[in-house]
Amino acid sequence: MDVRHLELLREFAARGSVTAVAAATHRTPSAVSQQLRAAQRDLGVQLVRPQGRGLRLTEAGDLLARGGDEVAEAVAGVASRLDDLLGAPSGTVDVLALASAAVYLYPHAVSTLEGSGIDLVLHDDDIAETAFAALTADHDIVIGHSLIGPAPAGSERCRVVPLGAEPLDVAMSADHPLASRATLTAADLADQDWIGVPEGFPFDRVLQTISMATGVHLRVVQRLRDNHLIEALVARSDLLAILPRYTTRTDRGIALRPVEGVPTLRHVSALMRPDAAQRSAVRRVLEVLREAADAATQAAAGAQWAGGPWDGRARSTGDEERDEA
Repeated sequence: MDVRHLELLREFAARGSVTAVAAATHRTPSAVSQQLRAAQRDLGVQLVRPQGRGLRLTEAGDLLARGGDEVAEAVAGVASRLDDLLGAPSGTVDVLALASAAVYLYPHAVSTLEGSGIDLVLHDDDIAETAFAALTADHDIVIGHSLIGPAPAGSERCRVVPLGAEPLDVAMSADHPLASRATLTAADLADQDWIGVPEGFPFDRVLQTISMATGVHLRVVQRLRDNHLIEALVARSDLLAILPRYTTRTDRGIALRPVEGVPTLRHVSALMRPDAAQRSAVRRVLEVLREAADAATQAAAGAQWAGGPWDGRARSTGDEERDEA
């Protein structure tokens, strides 16, 4: 069995198309197609089948792609043990994070790792929840979020390390009529105008839940990605939005209020390919990111209970049950 065939199938499983594999591996699509045919001929089994205008892995192809994951992980594990033997971890670690998490993760990582021999290459992007896992094919660590649990949808083939959790609140201008209330219900929010995020993003799930709870289709008048832009618009209008509790700048004319009876806890996690997770440098960066997440959570909790921006009122419904658990 040629290990190169396993590597090719692994890339196809991660990227989903001949064109994407060709672009990532600096080959032509025809060359990738020829290599797939050669792999099928050498292994004596059909590895891909037509689906629409593209191809998909057969059961045998998927099995061998997972075998490629195992081989890559084993090789990376040996390299990591050698790195540990030779001394401190070093090398380049490429990290991509959603912007609202990068705000509190990246500064600590950069300052802590300065002069360590680890070179960080940082990116930020806000994308649909299901898109985070695919980015692990091009980045050592991808920091995504989800409202359904620590593992974002589609991350079944990834190594997932939870970094923390953060409640999402309803944001409004400080002089909005609803700002006088300590907590809100779904019914309070049904007849409001909203700034949303693109469909498929985790924050949009909160609006969907409110809509289902009330039976009212919420009026989303704008859909934007940048939280700071949304903050600026909310502060100067009667529009509402869903924003993260710990990283929203509430000193700029914004009030945050929790919603009773609506799941609003977003989980922030690091996603990695299993072989990338073995690298000593990646493990060190992950350790630093977890330190940053812990520090941010503790600082936010301290401000909350000390009468800070959340004024002790932003604790989301269900926190009590989680504490008792």
